Amino acid sequence: MAAIQSKPAIVFIHGLFVNPKSWEGWKAYFEAKGYICYTPANPSHEGDPKKLRENINPELTKVNFKDVVMNIANFIDTLPEKPIIIGHSLGGLVVQKLISMDKAIAGITIDGAAPQGIITTEWSFWKSNLTVINFLKGNSAFEPTKDWFHYTFCNTMSRAASDKVFDELVVPESRNIARGTLKNFAKIDFKKPHNPLLIIAGEKDHIIPASLNKKNFEAYSDKNSITTFKEFKGRGHYTCGEQNWEEVADYILDWLQQI
Repeated sequence: MAAIQSKPAIVFIHGLFVNPKSWEGWKAYFEAKGYICYTPANPSHEGDPKKLRENINPELTKVNFKDVVMNIANFIDTLPEKPIIIGHSLGGLVVQKLISMDKAIAGITIDGAAPQGIITTEWSFWKSNLTVINFLKGNSAFEPTKDWFHYTFCNTMSRAASDKVFDELVVPESRNIARGTLKNFAKIDFKKPHNPLLIIAGEKDHIIPASLNKKNFEAYSDKNSITTFKEFKGRGHYTCGEQNWEEVADYILDWLQQI
């Protein structure tokens, strides 16, 4: 694929337990570089995080993984041209699905959830995720605690810093979105040719370990498609907001200019 010369739009896709507010710094960064940026919310995730925690949207628990993917796909269909898509965590798996659907000219997944069939034995993954998926909880909303959030998202940060991020960004979540990653819709055809895809991992990530991101990357087998893997040392799951997050954004910008 020839290098991207013009400035296409970028669609940022947030992950679980947060909403578009988590992309504010990145939106400003890429807009300053000349990109038009969009940060759509997943269904029932719109609003101020604090208010969403205080008053859980009754429609939230009905939202599943397919709803999230198709919500972004439908948004992309309203744009004049295919965008670049950047997703974090669950949003990273959404990026992979949308790339497989040919909805974007390039995709970047940051600490992305893995497609169905890509698994790990690392305990931190299971400790972080089982409490969310827990089928014994039925369709109740998952309400993150500060203890859980510090372990899963911000383990490379102080507890005080993690609690500050929690207060600013964390929202309740639909367990059915996470559970959807276990179903057939979350499969990826790794043999299929695809537009350029960058998979980024954080070395210290608990909820989506770097080794799982590496397995995800290694599953792609089409030799004529650009698939790149990058691990950032010392970073946890909150790669997009940890100190010096601009280093990650700089790497992405450079990658986009080279593909």
